[in-house]
Amino acid sequence: MTEIRIPLPRDAFPDRGERRIAEGSGFTATAFRYPSGVEALRLANPRGEVTLLPFLGQMIWDARFDGRRLTMGNAFDGPRAGASILETYGAFAYHAGVLRNGTPGPEDTHPLHGEMPVAAMDSAHLTFGSDAAGPFAELGGQRDHVVGFGPVYRATPRVRLHAEDALIEVEMAVENRSAHPMELMYMLHANFDFVAGARIVQAAPFTPDRTEVRRAVPGHVTPTPAYLALLEDLASHPARMERLSEPDLYSPEQVFYIRKPGTDAQGRTRMLMELPEGGAFSAAWRPKDLPFCVRWILNDGDAQVAAFALPSTCEPEGYTAEKAKGHVRLLAPGAVARFPVTLGWLGPDEVAVARAEVETMRKG
Repeated sequence: MTEIRIPLPRDAFPDRGERRIAEGSGFTATAFRYPSGVEALRLANPRGEVTLLPFLGQMIWDARFDGRRLTMGNAFDGPRAGASILETYGAFAYHAGVLRNGTPGPEDTHPLHGEMPVAAMDSAHLTFGSDAAGPFAELGGQRDHVVGFGPVYRATPRVRLHAEDALIEVEMAVENRSAHPMELMYMLHANFDFVAGARIVQAAPFTPDRTEVRRAVPGHVTPTPAYLALLEDLASHPARMERLSEPDLYSPEQVFYIRKPGTDAQGRTRMLMELPEGGAFSAAWRPKDLPFCVRWILNDGDAQVAAFALPSTCEPEGYTAEKAKGHVRLLAPGAVARFPVTLGWLGPDEVAVARAEVETMRKG
């Protein structure tokens, strides 16, 4: 199948109603705007749909497959353009980074998770084609970040959906277009729904050295003696969070670091969150590309999120702390870094095979 690329200028998104952009090979692509004016593209296949924001960081705002919504519970009625991700914190997945990342510490000046989550894209396009997995539809785009006497890079994210699949291929590529090395911090921040009773399946044991609780308390959390005691208990007994059977445990949030997950023959690792009603959320990536895995779980009155696998080049403690740890990567002039991740939904009949794969990785 020859690839067909369709440019998506901003005026392709109607101010009112919806516009069918393309249809074929099991896909439909529909353009619309949210009441805030943010452009959106709904990309659907027979199993479900993703709602993408072509010009706002190319976020995946929402995802639904087999009648199941994957996205975190949140207080936003739609996306809003703003200065940081905090002004529109309701996306299923967004690109965090890329010059700075994480929660800013006392010495940091960067916004939460850096500039990329709400970056205005310079261009967007829709591509139809076929690969080894069959027909696909893909949203792509480009942003050139240029600062006088500072970093210059090109970001080219993409989101690919196959015709019969409920898994989404996401990739961010970053090219250093400066004459100098560029600092790089990247995370794919995938915010799955919190589901009480769900079980996390990971390619690492639930032991203190491989599933490590974050003891540093972020500035937006006011610690109480009970909260600090809970951190100490989780540090010794991280298996307590293997199953989300204590919903109140995650208000305030809990953060874990999954160390050295096992991989398959292709160097990929995978994690699942199996739901009580059947089916599972899934995330897979190569630790060679994204060597850190962060887990963030929050369940309170305003947000319900089980970000059970956040693959990253660093931990989320902000630039100064990560620089001191040696976790800030340097990208050489002209070099390109690629960060592919596959995430999404597995139906009840697909879970057993995936679980066996993860268990094999953990034993390997």
